[in-house]
Amino acid sequence: MSNTNIKKVRTSDLELKDRLVSIQRVTKVTKGGRTFSFSAIVVVGNENGIVGYGLGKAGEVTSAIAKGVEDAKKNLVKIPILNGTIPHKQEARYSGSHVMIRLAAPGTGIIAGGAMRAVLESVGIKNVLAKSKGSSNPHNLVKATVAALLELRDARSVSQVRGVSLDKVFNG
Repeated sequence: MSNTNIKKVRTSDLELKDRLVSIQRVTKVTKGGRTFSFSAIVVVGNENGIVGYGLGKAGEVTSAIAKGVEDAKKNLVKIPILNGTIPHKQEARYSGSHVMIRLAAPGTGIIAGGAMRAVLESVGIKNVLAKSKGSSNPHNLVKATVAALLELRDARSVSQVRGVSLDKVFNG
């Protein structure tokens, strides 16, 4: 994945909504017995092209979610959206998870599973077809979905990179 098109976003004056993707109870075995804590992966977005994900770990569920939201707000990125869908088909991998997202016609809705659905809804995509292969680990699925979304390019960015006009991208 090339990091040339990643655009960091500031959290000030943004209406961010958070979605809990997964929460897991983790155990640490010590000499005195088992110690339980919680791990939460959270996705935040403004449903208008900005999304971020974060991981929080704490002794209580609410604290873990709060930490996840704070971490997600530090990692916000801008995603190109075109008429409620994505500009083109894209595939990405992260660890054992492999995701594929395709643009869809208006009225299709979000055809995606749990962790991918949370990311796509947070971005603000209304019509998309998505498929996940390999590992269904929610951490890896969220990271693979965000990686696929970061590789998307709209026509304006393509024309700037190539140094040609916008109509030449389509006609030439």
